[in-house]
Amino acid sequence: MTEAPIAIQRVYAPLPDDGRACFLVDRLWPRGIRKEALAGVTWAKDVAPSTALRQWFHASGNDAAHWVEFRRRYHAELDANRAAWQPLADASAQQPIVLLYGSHDEEHNHAAVLRDFLTKHRRHT
Repeated sequence: MTEAPIAIQRVYAPLPDDGRACFLVDRLWPRGIRKEALAGVTWAKDVAPSTALRQWFHASGNDAAHWVEFRRRYHAELDANRAAWQPLADASAQQPIVLLYGSHDEEHNHAAVLRDFLTKHRRHT
């Protein structure tokens, strides 16, 4: 059986209209977005990095040297909070899903880490 893909997308882009389940994976509601605009999107804020980790990474200037450490710390947080990410892993095993995030950096963001984490853990659960 082929696994459904997990896509990531900035929350500010138009939402997909192809029936994929969308999950907002930011701890804070994205600035400038009304809740009505994300009707039908599940807000999975508990799967986002902790406030302390997010602030640490932003204070580092999001540089590449801190990226590896951010990934390590975020993985540790996810490992300790299975109840937060398991519903997303279960959903992704059934259908393609989209993880929505607010970061400007399309390469070094927590949604990319979460996508890789979920992909790995849905295979090994």
